[in-house]
Amino acid sequence: MIENKLIAAGITRIAGVDEAGRGACAGPLVVAAVILRDLNSKALEAVRDSKELTPKKREALFEVIVEESLAHSIIEIPPTEIDLIGLHRSNLEGMRRAISALSTHPNYILTDGYEIEGLPAPSLAVWKGDQVALSISAASILAKVHRDRVMQDLDLKYPGYGFAAHKGYVTKTHQASLKKYGASEVHRHSYANIAALINN
Repeated sequence: MIENKLIAAGITRIAGVDEAGRGACAGPLVVAAVILRDLNSKALEAVRDSKELTPKKREALFEVIVEESLAHSIIEIPPTEIDLIGLHRSNLEGMRRAISALSTHPNYILTDGYEIEGLPAPSLAVWKGDQVALSISAASILAKVHRDRVMQDLDLKYPGYGFAAHKGYVTKTHQASLKKYGASEVHRHSYANIAALINN
């Protein structure tokens, strides 16, 4: 666990940040930040990259992480903002907002993959951070579970697209629904497959 070196140096309030929904063409980009109270807590032993867990396990761990956190935040970047400023800028801005929304100020920040300017504490961009840093893994679970819940709600509001199943990612079923119903307001209109439908 990469945090052990920071703990050994006397740094205890370590924030991990990660996102969910980068590759989707519908729905928000969700970014979560979390400061875990005790990184060596046995309650967190099952925490790992959200992509390695089943939906049921992620849901259970979501509650554990919230309980074991000193502070956590989850923010959404809507499709309209992604269309306006682009995915990468949205991702960086989302991470800044998630850190700023923490109720406790972190001593150090670990981000998944990207260096972020303008953070309120020293930070380190960790390659494949959700696989090697517990704090980032925990944030990845918070972001993923929250986004899945959002997409399930959108499935009820926009029936026919199958959001509850594919969560807004590009699948054959999703593409078929787009051809049948066109793009909705929760689709990312700047994405190539959506733009192609709109401009035809």
